[in-house]
Parts: sequence; structure tokens; C-alpha cells
Amino acid sequence: MAQDRSRKVIFGLLPWPERQAVTEALRTETVGGLVLLAAAVVALVWANSPWSAAYESVRDFHFGIPALGLDLSVGHWTADGLLAVFFLVAGIELKRELVIGELRTPATAALPVIAALCGMAVPAALYALTATAGGGGLEGWAVPMATDIAFALAVLAVISTHLPSALRAFLLTLAVVDDLGAILIIAIFFSSDLDFRALGAAVAGLVLFYALQRFRVRGWWWYVPLGIAIWALMYNSGVHATVAGVAMGLILRTTRDKGEAHSPGSRVSHRLHPVSAGIAVPLFALFAAGVSVSTAALTHVFTDPEPLAVVIGLVAGKILGIFLGTYLAARFTRAELNPELAWADVLGLATLAGIGFTVALLIGELAFPDAAQAEHIKAAVLVGSLVAALLAAILLRRRNRIYRHLWEEEERDEDADGIPDIYQRTPESGGAELGRGTG
Repeated sequence: MAQDRSRKVIFGLLPWPERQAVTEALRTETVGGLVLLAAAVVALVWANSPWSAAYESVRDFHFGIPALGLDLSVGHWTADGLLAVFFLVAGIELKRELVIGELRTPATAALPVIAALCGMAVPAALYALTATAGGGGLEGWAVPMATDIAFALAVLAVISTHLPSALRAFLLTLAVVDDLGAILIIAIFFSSDLDFRALGAAVAGLVLFYALQRFRVRGWWWYVPLGIAIWALMYNSGVHATVAGVAMGLILRTTRDKGEAHSPGSRVSHRLHPVSAGIAVPLFALFAAGVSVSTAALTHVFTDPEPLAVVIGLVAGKILGIFLGTYLAARFTRAELNPELAWADVLGLATLAGIGFTVALLIGELAFPDAAQAEHIKAAVLVGSLVAALLAAILLRRRNRIYRHLWEEEERDEDADGIPDIYQRTPESGGAELGRGTG
């Protein structure tokens, strides 16, 4: 039967400019993910070693400027300060997706947005059902909603799969939408004791930040002090300080003016992405992932309703949500799957998205102020992420022969001109048709 060329192909070959942007972003994320993985292992070993008291002492050590309301522990500096850099980069990535990426038009945004929304709603619903059925509360409903793109890519690197660029791009876009959902949840549900004067000053700072961008004012000496001031005011306002990071990221311009080699957003992302992925997030993991993994602690994960709900939400919720969301979006938009792939590949990707490390740990800390309960929730995040990673490794490795074939076809450059041959084929040879697929 002849293929209906009017139907959109999902997970087809990415357009070349989009492919280059995705490859650059994922390269940094993968390296950062491996550092993040190492930091998590160090945290677990240190916290469960004879030197665990030293770990707690370093994590709980306070320093700062008390007069400015910034006397924080090391753990809080990493969560409120360093993660603001992570969310700044996330905000820039979201802006880029909205302006020139997959989210710029309703047609291309429909699939990843629906999949991401389902991938957040279903875990939250499963958490609520599991926790209430066991007599627990709903405080942690948002914990299993997040996907950690860096950790997911680190798992891909460890299991050595050749996942096609379109699937990787889809995973990246899912994570970008996830990050937006997470920051909205943090801003709306985890803000308390609001200081409206500080909040108003922070908003005024953001307006000034926008004006500097609008009038094309250049120079880091304008933006760095202003950014720090906005962050400090946001922290003192009672709104989580990471909101300042994503707000500034969304304000930064991601389109180039005439004569510009790179946009401001691109320049800032290029400079801060390695800092975020290689320093900020791993240091947060170092002081957030150090939980007890004793038999008694793990027993709480599977017997207490809230930690068990986190595990079920991360694993079953993400698989069901993203897979069903993707399938339904494809059906209702009359799209068809890339004939080289199968729905089993989407299932593997959905399982991989169940790795909810960084943001899940952050929301866990915010949702459970009690230290003992927070420890159990963190352990549940680690267990759920580990289960998701193992299941994804099994599912994706089974298909790696097909992925390798697609990857080699995408990378082949026999004329050595820097552009893969698949992008230079004539329409008759199929290259143009593949190029029309969406990521």
C-alpha cells in the first residue's frame, strides 16, 4: 500500500540546523550526566560510610550574609543557589524551543507537549491513589513528575546505545517541558510566607533585566550584579530562588540581530551550560543524594505509603503517561511512526524518562520539611530512578541493532564535507522525504 505523504512522520530525520543544535546540547548534558552519576555514587558511599558524620557536618555548615537574609547551609546553597544556574540554562533552552525549536508552532509542539503533560499528570495521579490507599498524605504528589535529562543521557552513555537523534531530541524536549512544569509547581505550591516588598523588588529587577535586553545593552557588568540581586530578592520574598533563574532565562533573547554571530541567550547558555551540568547539578546531588541505604531505610521505601507512591509514580506513571500521551497525540494528529522504528522504542524512551533525579530530590526536600521523612522520600527517588534506568537499559539494548543502523545512516559522510550524506540526497533517493519528519 502506498504511503500517505500528507501524513506527518514522527521520529523521522531532524532538519540539519535542529540536528546540530540538539547534538551540541546533548553532548554537554551527557558529560554532565556522567559527572552527576559519579556525584550521586560518592554521596551514597560517603553518607553510608564510617565518615557519615563528616558528611552531615559539611552539608549542614552555615555561611553567608545574615544581614541580607542569606545565612544558608551548604546544602541549601546548592539547592537555592547553584540550581538557579541550572534553571537559568533550562529557561534559555525553553525559550529557544518556543522561538526556533520544536515548540515554535502548534503542529510541532503538540506531540512533545501532550506526551510531557501526560508524563506529569499520570505519575501525580498514581502517587495520589497509592498514598491515599495506604493512609498517607498528598504532600509529595509533585515528586515523581520530573525527568532528569542529564541522568537519562548518562544511562544511555553507560549502556552504549546508538539512539537516533530524533528520539534524543524528543527526550530533550520532554525534559524542557518537564522543567517548565516543575518550576511552575515550585513557584505556585512551594512558596510560603510571602514578603511582597521583596517580591515586588525582584519583579522590578526582572523588568530592568528585560529593558536591558530590549534596548540591546551589552556587558556582563550590567547583568551579573543585577542577576544576583534578583536571585537574593526572590529568595527573601518566599518564592523559591530557582524561579529567578528560569525567569531570566526566558527573558534572554534567543534570536540573532543582523551582524550578530550568536544571540545573548546562546552566548550565556554556551558559557553556563558546562558550569550547570558539570558543577552546579553534581554539587547539588552530592549534598542531596546522601541518604541511608540500610535495610531499615529501604524497608520504609516499600512499606510507607508516600515513598512507595514515589516509586510507583516514577516507574509506572512515567511509562504509562508518556507512552499513552505519545500514542494518542499521534492518533489524533493523524501522524505515523517512522517506519524504521516501532512503538517499543517509545516505550523504552518513556521508561528512561522515569529517571527523576535532580528536580525530584529538590521537590522532595520542599514537600517534606521533616528531615526523617525527607530522607525516605529521597531514598524512594533513588530506588525509582534506578528501577527505571534498569528497565530502560533492558528495553533499549534489545533494539540497539536497529538504532546502530539508523545512527550509522545519519552519520555517514563519504564526501567528508561536514554534512551527513543523508541530508544531501536528491528527492528521488528519499533524503528529502526523510528530512520532512518531525522530531
